[in-house]
Amino acid sequence: MARLFGFGRPSRSDYPRRVLKLVLPKGSLERSTMDLFEAADLPVRRDSSVSYKATIDDPRIESVRILRPQEIPMYVSEGMFDLGITGRDWIEETSSEVVSLGELKYSKATSRPIRMVVAVAGDSPIERVEDLPHGVRVSTEYPVVTRKFFESKGIEADIRLSYGATEAKIPDIVDCIVEITETGRALRAAGLKVIDEILQSYTELVANPAAYEDPEKAHAMGQIRTLLQGVLEARGKVLVKLNVADADLDGVIELLPSMKAPTVSKLHGDGGYAVETVVERRGINVLIPALKDAGASDIIELPLAKIVH
Repeated sequence: MARLFGFGRPSRSDYPRRVLKLVLPKGSLERSTMDLFEAADLPVRRDSSVSYKATIDDPRIESVRILRPQEIPMYVSEGMFDLGITGRDWIEETSSEVVSLGELKYSKATSRPIRMVVAVAGDSPIERVEDLPHGVRVSTEYPVVTRKFFESKGIEADIRLSYGATEAKIPDIVDCIVEITETGRALRAAGLKVIDEILQSYTELVANPAAYEDPEKAHAMGQIRTLLQGVLEARGKVLVKLNVADADLDGVIELLPSMKAPTVSKLHGDGGYAVETVVERRGINVLIPALKDAGASDIIELPLAKIVH
């Protein structure tokens, strides 16, 4: 009988056991995380959008919780969960001992990392962190990282924990802030300017160290990572397939900005060649007409769900 990754219908005993306790971020990353898991064929199901308990119909996943990303590194470190998604900013802030299984390059609105920055009023004469005086008042949701940063600069700072709306506290309440930004739009709208960057933070897939030492759990974690990374790798890319005559093959190949060398197959008889390759979607509106002009025919553009290397 064919098994799990072969042909045929596998029996339930062919699947791995449900071994992973998973925790996902609530808040700003919530929607984009749910979309990522949906695209990875790991749809998250819950009774309502405010529920903290969820399920994923996957043979590797035992349970799913949805919690604030600030808490996730600590809970994963303590072994309450085997696997979680959080930001590098909160891993550093909580000094949690977790195993990073790699960056997942997505965020709230873009695929760019968030930046933890130091900002002051836009009309302030301060241009560098080194220009800030001793005793400078700093508001932030990241007091641990902020304290380490100012100590590394030799500046005695009065660091005040912020519970939100941090950018609104300059200049009346504090002199500067340490805040995260993805595009910088909110800081500019608040009339602030960035004078330094502390770190860049992508979303990360993290594991409990003891759980990662378990071969069965580590294997299941790796498979989940493969699915998620496959979705992210495919974003913004399409598969292009075309036919081309022998005489036009080299000219068509030169036009293809391939991830790797394109696949070229001889057509039956004297029909030329079939070519297929993965390209960035951006610019496809220019590429397809250029391919046709170069002699390509039967051009097909196909969406991609996953690319697994």
